[in-house]
Amino acid sequence: MARRTWGAYFSIISALLLFLSVVAFSDNLFTDVTQPSNSDPKFIVHGLFGLAWYVLLVVQSNLARVHNLRFHKKLGVSTFLVAIGVTLSTLYLFVVLWNGWANTTGEARANRLFLPAYAMCLSLAWLWRGQPDWHKRLIFTGTFFMLGPVLARAYDPLVVAWMEPLFPTFSATMVSMSMDFAGLQADPAFLVFFYGVWIGFFLSLVFYDWKTLKRIHPVTIAGPVWFVLAWLIALFT
Repeated sequence: MARRTWGAYFSIISALLLFLSVVAFSDNLFTDVTQPSNSDPKFIVHGLFGLAWYVLLVVQSNLARVHNLRFHKKLGVSTFLVAIGVTLSTLYLFVVLWNGWANTTGEARANRLFLPAYAMCLSLAWLWRGQPDWHKRLIFTGTFFMLGPVLARAYDPLVVAWMEPLFPTFSATMVSMSMDFAGLQADPAFLVFFYGVWIGFFLSLVFYDWKTLKRIHPVTIAGPVWFVLAWLIALFT
C-alpha cells in the first residue's frame, strides 16, 4: 500500500524541478530575451541542455510510473547523452569563468564540487540501469546536487515578486539584515529559501525511502553526506 501511495513521488519531484528551473530562468526565456547571455553561445548551449534535462526527467519519471519501460529504455540513451551535455557545458562555463579557488565564492566552490558528483551519479545510474532502486535514486540525487544556480535565481521571481508588494516592511527589514554568507551578499529570507528548499529535496527522498522501504537506501544517505561535506570544503578552504 505504501508503494502505491508514494508511486507518484518521482513524477511530482521531477515536475517541481522543472517548474523551479523555468521560473529561475524565466527572464532568459520570457521577460528579458535581449539580455547579453541570450546571445552568448556558451550560455545558450548550457541552457538548452539544462532545460532538456529537466524536461526529460519529467517524461522519464512518468514513463516509469505508468510502466512504459520499453519507451523509457529507448529514451534513456538520449537522456544519458543530455546528461553528458549538461556536464560538459557546465564544466566549460567553470573553466571559462575560473578566477582561482581563493577568488571564488563559497557557493561557486560548492557548485564545482557538485558537478563531478552529478557526473558520477549519472554514470552509475547508466551502469546500474537494470537495478531500478539504485538507478532512480542516483539520477535524482545527482540532479539535486545541481540545484544551486536554479534556487539562487528562483528566489526573486518566486518569493520577492509577491513578498515586496504584500509585506513591504518585512521585505525592507530582511534587506537591511543582509549579510555576507559564503561570499554571497544575501538576506535571511533568501538563505532560508535557498538552503531550506535544497535540503528539503534530499529530505523528501529520505522520507520516501522510509515510507516505501522502511529503511534508508545507501544512495539516499550518500547524497546529504556529500552535500554537507562539499559545503564544508567550499566554506573552509
